[in-house]
Formats: sequence, C-alpha cells, structure tokens
Amino acid sequence: MQSQDREGAAPRCKRTLSTNAVVVFACLLQFAGCTSMAPGIQFARAPAADTRAADHPRTEIRTITPDLVRKERDLRDQQVAEDIGALLQPAQVYRIEAGDVLHIVVWDHPELSASMLPAPPLGAAAVAGVAVSPLQPQSGFEVDQQGMLDFPYAGKLKVAGLTPSDLHQQLTGRLARYLRNPKLSVRVLAYRSKRVYVDGEVKQPGVQAINDLPMTLTEAINRAGGMNPTADQSRIIIHRDGKSYPINLPQLVQRGVNPASIMLTSGDVVRVLSRDESKIFISGEVTSPRALPMRNGRLTLNEALGEAGGINPVTGDARQVYVIRRSSAESMVYQLDANAPGALAVAEGFELNPKDVVYVAATPLTNWNRTISAMIPGALPTAVIATTPGR
Repeated sequence: MQSQDREGAAPRCKRTLSTNAVVVFACLLQFAGCTSMAPGIQFARAPAADTRAADHPRTEIRTITPDLVRKERDLRDQQVAEDIGALLQPAQVYRIEAGDVLHIVVWDHPELSASMLPAPPLGAAAVAGVAVSPLQPQSGFEVDQQGMLDFPYAGKLKVAGLTPSDLHQQLTGRLARYLRNPKLSVRVLAYRSKRVYVDGEVKQPGVQAINDLPMTLTEAINRAGGMNPTADQSRIIIHRDGKSYPINLPQLVQRGVNPASIMLTSGDVVRVLSRDESKIFISGEVTSPRALPMRNGRLTLNEALGEAGGINPVTGDARQVYVIRRSSAESMVYQLDANAPGALAVAEGFELNPKDVVYVAATPLTNWNRTISAMIPGALPTAVIATTPGR
C-alpha cells in the first residue's frame, strides 16, 4: 500500500514542478511587454503628430549617414571661416595713446630733451610733463589722459592716434620756427596704453603690453611662456567686445591658415582651455565606460568606441548607438546602426564635440532580463531550475 502511495507521489511531484514552471513563465511573459519599465536610458522616435505640450518637445533623432557626415564637416569649415574672419588683419603700425611715455631728443639742444636731463629720484612727483617710473628711472615725456603732449617751444600737441613718425614730422615743423634745421629722434620709451590679457593653461598668465612688435596670438602666448602640457591647443578662446572667438590651432595649420595672422587688439582676453574641459563621455553597453579626452580637438565616434573596448557582444545592441549633443540652442541625438554595411567607415568620419555623450543601448532581451530581475528577484533562476531535468 505504501509502495503504491510512493509511486503515485512521483507523478504528482513532477506535475507540481511543471505547473510552477508554467506559472512562472506566464508571469515572465506578462511582464515582458512592459518595455517602458526597462532600466536604462530609453530612446524613441517622435510620432508625426505629437500631442504633448509645446514647451516639452521631443528631441529629433538623426541617423548618422555619409550625407550627414559630409554636412557636419562642411558646417564646421564654414563656422571656422566665419569665427576668425574678424581676427585676420594685417599688422598695424603702433599708434601713440594716452599713458605712453615718449623719449624725444633734439640734437645739439640738450636743454629741450627730457631724456638728457638727470633722472629724478625714485618716488619723486612728475614735474612739467616728465614721467617718473620705478621700473624706468630714465625721464621722458608722458602723454596725458586727453592724449596731449606738452613740449618746449612746440606747445601742446594732440598726439593720440599718431605714429612716432607722424609726431616726428609735427615736432620738426613747430621747432623749425625757433631752431635752424632741427634734428630730432622720437621713440616710445614705455608702452602703457594698450594691453592684452592671457589666462588659462599658460606658464605665466597675466597682462601683456602691446608694443611696436605686432601682437599676434602666437606672440601673446609666447610672451606668456608658452602653453602648459595640459593645454588643449584646439580650444583657445579670444574674448573681444563681448564676443567670443574659438580658435583651433591644429585645424588652422591643417587648412593653411597661419596663426600669426590673428591680430590682437587692446583689451582682448586670450584663454587657453585645459584638456580636462574637452572630454567625451561614453556609457551604456560598452566593455569599459569612461570619460575620454580629445586629441587636439578631434575624436571620432569610431575612436571613442574603440577606446571603450567596443560594444559589449552579450548585452549591447549594435543597432542603437547614440550620440547626445547639447548646444546653446537645442539638444540633438544622433543614431548609428553599427550592423549596417560600411557603418565603421561612417563612424570614423563622424567627429565628436566636447561634452558629447556616446550611449550604447541594451538589447531587448537584456532589458527584459533586467526588468524581471528588478521586479521579481530570483524569478528567472527559479524558472530555469524548475524546468531543468533531474532537479
């Protein structure tokens, strides 16, 4: 009798396990349709007629194609040409302005030459237009804040905006009324009216005075001691009159534009950014998510995926490789189907911008597995164990 009970219990036990497995799988299939609850970033294309509020528009997803890569490259070239167009100017002769100190010598008439007079003691007050500077004890004639110069026999002259050659001509004409065939030499003793500011990843940040040598971008950086090893040569910003001009030195050289042709004017601020401010963030289903620095302002989508170890072959969906880009006006999302023929060549031509986010989505099966594991911990292992023979 007992043996019959044991023989009947075995089929009932098998039927119970089978029933439990069916119930578990039925629950899993029911939850499988809840794709909107899957963990991770979700992307969906906007429908033709979006009924949501106008102040929350859905970002358009653009497919990365050879045509898109070509348009992006042309747009970059056009922006570079427009941005630096106002900076490409020929070198200008230095013009005297208020605050400059002039060295004027009238030959054979030392009484008229301030530079021939004994240098005043340090700390003495300026007398009769003679400038006193602890850094330059030699005396000279200072241009006042109205741009005027007071010189013996010549009286007051408006010298602001004149070149040293122009001033030489005017002084010669005025002194010729009192002196026979006067001989003069005029030069700027101290350049104090014009200056630029160099900041950021340079060895000696600070103020650089504009003198008779043309103040180009390369000259200003060299006077500041050159760039630090952490400097990003592709991200140099020139601020002028409330407007910013981005400069990419390697790109300019590649296109045949000499950086020495970029002229700076008084009041310009030059800032050299660090490489840490030009990173790309890659996340999602890649082998090694990380933040990647750009190489002289250039990093392609193919290079970024390669640096991260490539797409995870188990969990990553190669059809859903996204680039999220935030601009001042809007956010843009680009999608690459890495399974398509020639996708790697297209990815090599797609250049990334600083602060871009590269995200590789998970496969539907991976999302399904993670959703079930989050909602019912241990449900999937239990179903596998229940249906495994011999358990």
